[in-house]
Amino acid sequence: MNKHNRIDVALALKYNGFVPLFYDEDINRCKHLISACYNGGARILEFTARGDFAHEVFSEVSKFIEVTYPDMFLGVGSITDAAAASLYMQMGADFIVTPALREDIAEVCNRRKILWLPGCGSVKEINDAEALGCEIIKLFPGSIYGPEFVKAVKGPQPWTSIMPTGGVIPTQENLKSWFDAGVTCVGLGSQLISKSPEGGYDYSAIETKVKKVIEILKTIRE
Repeated sequence: MNKHNRIDVALALKYNGFVPLFYDEDINRCKHLISACYNGGARILEFTARGDFAHEVFSEVSKFIEVTYPDMFLGVGSITDAAAASLYMQMGADFIVTPALREDIAEVCNRRKILWLPGCGSVKEINDAEALGCEIIKLFPGSIYGPEFVKAVKGPQPWTSIMPTGGVIPTQENLKSWFDAGVTCVGLGSQLISKSPEGGYDYSAIETKVKKVIEILKTIRE
């Protein structure tokens, strides 16, 4: 059962300002990553469902968060069809993130009043998404478009809410450029959560990075 409706999630995205993105096929490593992010201050996460049997991992992750961190919002990314969106919503996904705009996904999410963030790369795609009821669009890959694209869109469309993902760097300079351009929040993946050459994670370092991002955002958003 989904704990949060689309309005709750949209407000949480705006309030938190960033979403750590993670995926690992090992459930225990996922739990440690979640704890590191939570202890660092993050309250919203995106599980990028890219691996084989990712739904089985997500099911356990969702149960873990519901019991251990009930105030954490958990979404799922890399969703490419309505069937997958429906499956993950049944397993407790609070929001659905897609690499491209798909009307079939919009329909099933709207029916359940679940927030969906479609990947968009043009003003037409953004307008089409908003016509379908989209609250926040995912600008992907963010590094290709940059803050100037956001600023250009927000000029004639100040109501458009944008979350760039892909290429966002957790530094004062980079984050400031995005938020000065008018983004609602940013997605942070490998720049925030990455494996060592040996294939493990430094959970303490991840927690520290999350804390630093929160400090930076507090400074630049004030």
